[in-house]
Amino acid sequence: MFDDRDLRELLEFSAPEPVLSVYLNTDPQQGNADAYRLRLRTMLKEVKLPEDVAVVEQYFSQVYDWSGRSVAVFSCAPQQFFRAFPLAIALQDQVHVGGRPSIKPLTNLVDNYGGYGVVLVDQQGARLFHFHLGELREQEGVLGESVKRTKRGGSSSLRGRRGGSAGQTRAVEATVERNMKESAEFAAEFFEQNRVRRILIGATDDNIAMFRSELPKAWQSLVVGTFHASMNAAHTEVLTHALEIGQQNERRREQRLVENIITNAAKGNQAVAGLGATLEMVNAKRVQTLVIADGYRQPGYRCPDCELLSVKADLNCGGCGKKTELVEDVIEEAVNIVLRHRGGVEVIRDNPAFEKAGSVGALLRY
Repeated sequence: MFDDRDLRELLEFSAPEPVLSVYLNTDPQQGNADAYRLRLRTMLKEVKLPEDVAVVEQYFSQVYDWSGRSVAVFSCAPQQFFRAFPLAIALQDQVHVGGRPSIKPLTNLVDNYGGYGVVLVDQQGARLFHFHLGELREQEGVLGESVKRTKRGGSSSLRGRRGGSAGQTRAVEATVERNMKESAEFAAEFFEQNRVRRILIGATDDNIAMFRSELPKAWQSLVVGTFHASMNAAHTEVLTHALEIGQQNERRREQRLVENIITNAAKGNQAVAGLGATLEMVNAKRVQTLVIADGYRQPGYRCPDCELLSVKADLNCGGCGKKTELVEDVIEEAVNIVLRHRGGVEVIRDNPAFEKAGSVGALLRY
């Protein structure tokens, strides 16, 4: 299962020999294993790395169980480097050969489907889920004190009153408050342990409000959506809600991010837009967040020594004087550099305003 440690390993791997990266869609709803094997052979036909091609084909013929919706494979045979990651989210077919693993599709996946914490809560307890890249990673629960209420219309200990005494009502409220507080504390520990980045709450409106108010403010700020659900909901139902609400929230967040970049780039205020300006900031190691349109690719040039990137066909690097080399996707190179220098990457989908601004931009560190 792919996680942040795997991404870091791929980012840090480099070799003098080429690295083969393969993304294959294996969604069972769209085909079968034989059809996917045939498509894989077609994809690898033009790859001039016979050892790596053989290793990849062997993995799909002998190891992969075809139960996932896609798989990412990376191979550098001379370095005895091979990694394969079955995934629960479908990705587009892609083959890449370069000096490093091609990780742009994986950063896109993590950006959209990584680190969801979901809590189902009622007045007695909570169920907690951690979903990562479309898969259930952890599931835990907490159960507090039973909430006992006097039946509506029942006799009262006070003459002339019906429906339970004020003392009983206060006792019920105190029990519910204790349970909510305990559930929120348990949830905060669960979110911390699983490094959750986004939170969804499933409950009635009243219980959502009560539970949310008991969460520490740091976790309240990560709540991206709520939905109505019972404590007995199946994890598939919970996952469906998580993906739907998460995607809606991502669209809104992406729109705000694009507006921020376009506005501040126009003012020259800690942001840039367009390929040339963005690559300059990547080269200067000033990028805090690199923002790219989904599917955006551009050929360019890279210095093999100091890694400076350019879209200009300069024979020599402006930094060290070494001869530059052609790369088929300078955006891929930029993503790798930004992530290795602890920056972030955001992928924007279907945003005409951002495409008009150049399909790439960045928020800057200083």
